[in-house]
Amino acid sequence: MVKAAFLGLGVMGYPMARHLNAKGHELTVYNRTTAKAEKWVAEHGGRLATTPVDAARGQDIVFACVGNDNDLREVTLGEQGAFKGMGKGAVFVDHTTASADIARELHAAATKLGFGFLDAPVSGGQAGAENGQLTVMVGGEQAVFEVAQPVIMSFAKAARLLGAPGAGQLAKMMNQICIAGAVQGLAEAIHFGKQSGMDIEAVIDVISKGAAQSWQMENRYKTMNAGKFDFGFAVDWMRKDLGIVLDEARSNGAKLPLTALVDQFYADVQSMGGNRWDTSSLLARLERDRKS
Repeated sequence: MVKAAFLGLGVMGYPMARHLNAKGHELTVYNRTTAKAEKWVAEHGGRLATTPVDAARGQDIVFACVGNDNDLREVTLGEQGAFKGMGKGAVFVDHTTASADIARELHAAATKLGFGFLDAPVSGGQAGAENGQLTVMVGGEQAVFEVAQPVIMSFAKAARLLGAPGAGQLAKMMNQICIAGAVQGLAEAIHFGKQSGMDIEAVIDVISKGAAQSWQMENRYKTMNAGKFDFGFAVDWMRKDLGIVLDEARSNGAKLPLTALVDQFYADVQSMGGNRWDTSSLLARLERDRKS
């Protein structure tokens, strides 16, 4: 068991911290909105910290899961940032989906201060966090990963070191590229089937047993077919992630025509008021076009 802190108790961080606590780790929590941290401590115990630096002091491992690069920089390098409280030989594990650039920046800062840093974005959504079944993509040094990996497995089904600092974030970008294409394909298939008068349930039951099968098909087709889009990762967050992907592609020269197109489709969903709809709401855009 280790002494740990968790910074950021959002949709993902709240249950991730709960799993760490359930495994017996001595946990301190911090959240920008203090009321949410107070609620977490009231439900699960542990210690409440009022600043990231206070949360980090004396910990073996500090985890973070916040919104974006700016949030991450503030919680680590800010005036009350966690890096000012990290001890020599400790490890900071960042689960935020952020840019590879900030992962490398924070790794360099941590190395200079004498502690380890891993960029470790996750996949699996809110359900994966709630059930302790996340997949974790990691960048950093092998020795640091070996220290953190057993603790990460408190809320994960898989965690793998994929390369140097930034590699975890690059892997998450690849993950989001795949998801964008898969959701758009599924949305178009359902839309096509409806236009043709097909029994969507029956067709999906058949094609999901073949090469078309995907996590999106398995977990989202029923709610999509019912026109319900409140079951997971929000469009606003997907656009944030795809923005990171497209920025990186401009830097490394990758050609991502489908990803860029789907990003614009999500912009259309936002213009429909679907900012907080889940990513499967690409179908709503097609249905709107059909009805207009």
